[in-house]
Amino acid sequence: MSTLESLRKRSGLLVSIVGIALFAFVLTGLFEQGSVFGNDNSVGEIAGKEINYVEFNNKVEEAKENKKRSEGKSSLTDEDIYNVVKNVWNGYIHDEVMLKEYEKVGVTVSGDELYDMMVDNPTPLFLRNITDPNTGRVVEAFAGPDGRASSEKLRNYMQNMGPDQEKQWVNLEEYVKANRVREKYSAIIKKGMYVTKAEAKRIYEENNVNTDVDFLAFKFSTIANTSVEYTQRDIDEYYAAHKNEFKQEDSRSIEYVAFDIIPSEEDKAKLLEEMRKVAVSFAATESKEDDSVLVIAESDTRMFDERFYVEGTLSPNIDSVMFHSAPGKIVGPYLENGSLKVSKLIATKYAADSAKVRHILIAHNRAGLAVPVTRTIEEAKVLADSLKGVLQKNRSRFAELVNLYSDDSGKENRRGLKEGEDYQGKGGEYDWFNSESGFVESFKNAGLDGKKGDLLVVESQFGYHIIEVLNTGGRVFKAQVATIERKQEPSNKTMQSVFAKASAFAGKNKSESLFNEAVAQSGLSKRVVRDLKAGDRSIPGIPNSKELVRWAYDHELGEVSSPKDFGNRFIVAVVTGIKEAGVPKMEDIQEELVSKVILEKKKALIINNINGALAEGITINSLASKLNTEVKSASMVNFNTNTINGVGSDNQFIATAASINEPGKLTKPIVGKLGVYVLVLKKEYNAPAQEDYTYERTDRLSQLQSRSDYELYEALKGNADIVERYYKFY
Repeated sequence: MSTLESLRKRSGLLVSIVGIALFAFVLTGLFEQGSVFGNDNSVGEIAGKEINYVEFNNKVEEAKENKKRSEGKSSLTDEDIYNVVKNVWNGYIHDEVMLKEYEKVGVTVSGDELYDMMVDNPTPLFLRNITDPNTGRVVEAFAGPDGRASSEKLRNYMQNMGPDQEKQWVNLEEYVKANRVREKYSAIIKKGMYVTKAEAKRIYEENNVNTDVDFLAFKFSTIANTSVEYTQRDIDEYYAAHKNEFKQEDSRSIEYVAFDIIPSEEDKAKLLEEMRKVAVSFAATESKEDDSVLVIAESDTRMFDERFYVEGTLSPNIDSVMFHSAPGKIVGPYLENGSLKVSKLIATKYAADSAKVRHILIAHNRAGLAVPVTRTIEEAKVLADSLKGVLQKNRSRFAELVNLYSDDSGKENRRGLKEGEDYQGKGGEYDWFNSESGFVESFKNAGLDGKKGDLLVVESQFGYHIIEVLNTGGRVFKAQVATIERKQEPSNKTMQSVFAKASAFAGKNKSESLFNEAVAQSGLSKRVVRDLKAGDRSIPGIPNSKELVRWAYDHELGEVSSPKDFGNRFIVAVVTGIKEAGVPKMEDIQEELVSKVILEKKKALIINNINGALAEGITINSLASKLNTEVKSASMVNFNTNTINGVGSDNQFIATAASINEPGKLTKPIVGKLGVYVLVLKKEYNAPAQEDYTYERTDRLSQLQSRSDYELYEALKGNADIVERYYKFY
């Protein structure tokens, strides 16, 4: 039973309430959660169930809209969309794998329990979703006088929801309920774990029993591969016995050449001529307004820079000139960071180097603050002028008016400082800032251009600021410089020329052998990309390269692509390798098989040499003499030892050294990762006697529980035989 149903059952009467509105961010953004790829209408398979594209895509579109609303975006990047799709797919896995597990175990959440979690005693998870992220406080619509969530307001809100709000609320219920079910299931698993005293004792001894050993090490690397003899039968037998160890994922390998699209000399000359004309027009403008219009119209940046700079902070190309010239000075065209630029000295002034101010921000409904404001621009201006009038009569009321009217969130103590401690923004006051500080220009200029005691009203994108200049320091010469810039870019003619070159290359070289011959003859640089997975979305050096990955999976071995456009280059690729999922063919892993067979031959050779030299009562020193090697030693070895001098990190050696317990007796040959070893125990250091193993039990249990959620989920996923195809569509 939902909380809505519980409320209606309890009350029997819907109580009206006026003026409660749900902020848009409160309940949104929470639920984001004929081809080689298989069935064209399926995005994948989970536990034998095909996931239909249409159903899946509807959830993706809904999640995309939720993400845009919650993050205030009008569109999503490719990376955003990929993450949304992945989240939706993971949601399907959870529903098909975990929900069935919860049902099997019998984990549920009752209607009364859910009601308590969302209304009577809101849980932290629920509270996070009715909290303003900028202030860290429960939004006013749901907050009581003490700032905490009000059960009464929550009940009243639920009773007066419209259809859209009710849908959002039900979705939030499902979100809270699902999380609670996960918590219960996790608790059941963790409570079922136990560490016995015997296990705790073993852990204690593994950590505290140490050994000193002598050993002989016969490294595989000391035998040259070329000295090892093997036959094709050896390879066949190894493959038959170990082929499941070579299981592989589906993948493709490609090679490609890039035809870069860069501006031609003709393109550069044409842009230079255009920018010379721009410089003439720039020199002819007679007002700042005209300068601004020209910059916005002609510059790639579409931005007129309102800032004033001190000497040494402008580009080295113009800094010295601008600070020793009169307004109107033109510099350029000059080349900087791949763009041609023309700069004009707009104005100069002397201003304070730093300033200290306090302010009241009066926002309006077009200010774009995180918390919506209903007043209009006109109403904001009237209120700002009115407050300025009050302050002109009595400056002592400034802090009072900040608390009553300012929409600047900086006035709040959001860092948890103690009562009486100062922080930037307290009482509307901002201590000593300069032209490089991170405030909007109109705000900074009001302080830096003003003098102590000035009371001003200035406008910014945040609204109207009533600013009192508390103090200023220093005087510096400043310059305002406007710049028109145009990036050097290839013309259509140049792009067509490069495309024609790439097309000719692709058209003449339709096979891998022709492709490679042409690369060698033309001096092009070929790049190799191995083992691309179907879900890969990027290739090093090629941004947004999903389309090239898709092409590789849709074509056969040796096929050459037509030119593919990747922004500033055309790519021509050839499929050089295809690996199907499962056990590879023997011929496809011939080199790896040969390496494995050689290693096995080395192991056998070393072991035979050791066994041939072993005899009853032989010591490690005499064995070393027979085998023409030296005895090495390792001290204080236990199961937590990471590396051994003369051996390296070889777990088989460490495990043997830590566990042998018969002094003087040689071990049989021990095959490790890096070589074959013979060890003998010199001395064992027993762990101090101990009866209480509480620490070991607690620590081990904590380790097990910390991994349980992830490992259980991965195990259940592994049993579900998941096949992913969603990347085919996105």
